[in-house]
Amino acid sequence: MFIDLLRKRRSIRRFQERTIEPEKIDTLVEAMLRSPSSRGINPWNFIVVTDRDLMSRLAQAKTHGSAFLVNAPLAIVVCGDSAKSDVWIEDTSIASLVLHLCSTDLGLGSCWIQIRQRQHNDRTESEAYVRDTLDIRPDLRVEAIVAIGYPAEEKKGHDSATLNYACISYETYGKSTP
Repeated sequence: MFIDLLRKRRSIRRFQERTIEPEKIDTLVEAMLRSPSSRGINPWNFIVVTDRDLMSRLAQAKTHGSAFLVNAPLAIVVCGDSAKSDVWIEDTSIASLVLHLCSTDLGLGSCWIQIRQRQHNDRTESEAYVRDTLDIRPDLRVEAIVAIGYPAEEKKGHDSATLNYACISYETYGKSTP
């Protein structure tokens, strides 16, 4: 059941030294392309990266929070065309979530690396760094990188007692019972 997939999925930052089978990569690509998109515009572009040198360079995309990418066998860079759609951020985020859930369903681990509005260093934004590293055309925005691989760590799903039910209202804001 889908809820079981959600209960199980966690951010994984440690990966086994094991390549991902091409058919699993094909499934991940298909899943992203089947993602919902506002008005069916699909303003996204995805870059599938397995090259170790590129992976090492992408691991330096941010001052914090991207270094673990160096050990991932797969990265998918999620880009959006802001000229194509005013909701490119939402559409690329949905595609990224679908990618995470499909990864979990395939027995893989994944972790989102936020790129948009982050810094590579004091002088360079992460988007510019990733754009230069992968020769991405200048009009595309880089939303995120999703690291994917076979997990080298095991994390239990979040306990239901930790869920923030206080943010749920019924019928009108602040009404806590149905």
